[in-house]
Amino acid sequence: MLSRLTRLPRPTALAVCAAPVLALFAVAALAPLPFVVAVPGPTADVLGSDQGKPVITVTGAPVRDTKGQLRMTTIRATGPSSSMKLHELVDHWFRSDQAVMPREAVYPTGGSDKEIEQHNLEEMSQSQSAAEAAALGYLHKDPKSVKVDLNLADVGGPSAGLLFTLGIVDKIDGDGSGGDLTGGRSIAGTGTISADGTVGAVGGVGLKTQAARRDGATVFLVPKAECSDAKSELPEGLQLIPVTSLTDAVDALRALNRGEGVPSC
Repeated sequence: MLSRLTRLPRPTALAVCAAPVLALFAVAALAPLPFVVAVPGPTADVLGSDQGKPVITVTGAPVRDTKGQLRMTTIRATGPSSSMKLHELVDHWFRSDQAVMPREAVYPTGGSDKEIEQHNLEEMSQSQSAAEAAALGYLHKDPKSVKVDLNLADVGGPSAGLLFTLGIVDKIDGDGSGGDLTGGRSIAGTGTISADGTVGAVGGVGLKTQAARRDGATVFLVPKAECSDAKSELPEGLQLIPVTSLTDAVDALRALNRGEGVPSC
């Protein structure tokens, strides 16, 4: 025997259906969400000094006086243990000077704040070793004879690798280049580096371009795979140059100094 369904009046039915939806929105509005807010961070000239000590020190090879700047760029994000609610997320979402990012995109390793800080410092150390290997390989210098010391406090992660490498290349004299890389400009950029000179993507490039322009850069080296992200919020007066390798970056800067055309995004 079929049971008989009772038809509710339409307004009552709508109210009954809406109740779970409203409850869901209420929970979502109050629940912490796995996102962080990032903003443009400080930049640092790797050709300069940090806390009274040169960022790059070379022994075992002649070094030249450099002109201009090579500025590595950073972002600052809320901590890995922080959380945001839906209304806070909406407040930050539409601001061009901030980015709402998935927590795992900024802190992929998870763990406590202290564990993540230690991981970032280890990544920075590995990045510096790769930068030294890539630069000396490019310059055909014997790593047993030429030593490089890199000193930059309060910065973690691997994204300064490309700029460290370019700084070493620019510092070491006798590479047959006939001049420094910057041509007196303020050059900024980002990108990981591997020992063979391959440049890798890093994330947060839209915010890093803002940091670069804020601190006076006119040229920004960006991993080619992140061109579209870099263009999305590109500050006026900042020229983007896409690169996939150390050779790309050096060749582009040399061409820029000669007044020749360079790649663009």
